[in-house]
Amino acid sequence: MRYKDLSGKEIVNVKSGTRLGVLGQTDLELNEKTGQIESFIVPNYSWFGMKREGDSTRINWKDIKTIGDDMIIIES
Repeated sequence: MRYKDLSGKEIVNVKSGTRLGVLGQTDLELNEKTGQIESFIVPNYSWFGMKREGDSTRINWKDIKTIGDDMIIIES
């Protein structure tokens, strides 16, 4: 699966039912040797769309349970 296939999907935590963000507004952490995605870093935004400094959520690739048509379900 390519990153462009993942872009635009909502990330939802199945345990808490919270929406963590939309993939595409995230940074990726890659393994330098293999090029595989190790985690997504999702910044937290305020009401006005401004990024809050220091607040971000790290989602490990191993925490992803399902990738659907519209969203990515994680369990962490």
